[in-house]
Amino acid sequence: MMSSRVPFLLAFVLIALLNTNVGAQSSDRRISIAVLSFGDEPVGRRSSESLTAKLREHGDILILDADQTRAAAKGAGYAPSLNMANAEARTLGAVMGSDFFVLGDAQTLRRSPSTGAVYFESYASIFVVSSRTGRLIDWLRLSFQAPAPEAATKLLLNALSQRAFGDRVMASIRKAAQDEKTSREAAITKGVPVIEEAPNDEEVAAAEGLRLPRPYRRFQPSYPDAAAKAEAEAIVDVVVDLDASGEITHAEIARWAGFGLDEATLETVRKLHFFPAMRNGVAVPLRVLLRYNFRKPPK
Repeated sequence: MMSSRVPFLLAFVLIALLNTNVGAQSSDRRISIAVLSFGDEPVGRRSSESLTAKLREHGDILILDADQTRAAAKGAGYAPSLNMANAEARTLGAVMGSDFFVLGDAQTLRRSPSTGAVYFESYASIFVVSSRTGRLIDWLRLSFQAPAPEAATKLLLNALSQRAFGDRVMASIRKAAQDEKTSREAAITKGVPVIEEAPNDEEVAAAEGLRLPRPYRRFQPSYPDAAAKAEAEAIVDVVVDLDASGEITHAEIARWAGFGLDEATLETVRKLHFFPAMRNGVAVPLRVLLRYNFRKPPK
């Protein structure tokens, strides 16, 4: 009788140990980060390598192999861009197998001002993105000027090599990871209400007996100074939930651009009021996509 119970007890102990190990692995799992090259020029590659070296100093994260992530991104058809839809960013992150990824653009350019001497500018625009949500969680831009290209590039690389810069990126990633965990837990306990999405075409909507919502007034978002300095041109998409009275209940970025353009767009969208959507003469809630095109102003 004792011999029949011993295997059962051993199996119970083994299962308990396995469960403990799985729990420990999941709680101790390191955040994985992919760093893509910041362009094909030497300064772009050196800039991404400098940031990668700083991030590696944080022992609680996993930096994915640069060659493998680059090959995975290329195989998925990724074309370097600082203006991506959340869905595109989620796909890219999944292909690379990362929790977060960093992309950017770094160059050294000759500048010829209308007044004053010619100079060289070295800059780096760096975007930090969540692979889970596809959202842009942080963006940074560094810019340095010098009479010679080598001097300007050196100033940029020195800044990227500072511990504080890597700490800034990691602080954004850790905060986003915690926020996403909290959001997932809240979604499980509260549930997410389902709202119908508006068709992209008015004719399709009309065939369904649906009249799309219209804003009382249209506003143009401001073009921030940060975007002007970067000479950014981009598209920003915002998904907006409207209630049956045409008031906004929720708005979030669906295609990001950084440089303050996302914040300027959301600020403008939140000022809008709509004639409500109507289905067969009855006001209904609806989810709509608003698109804003930004072009750098003429000099």
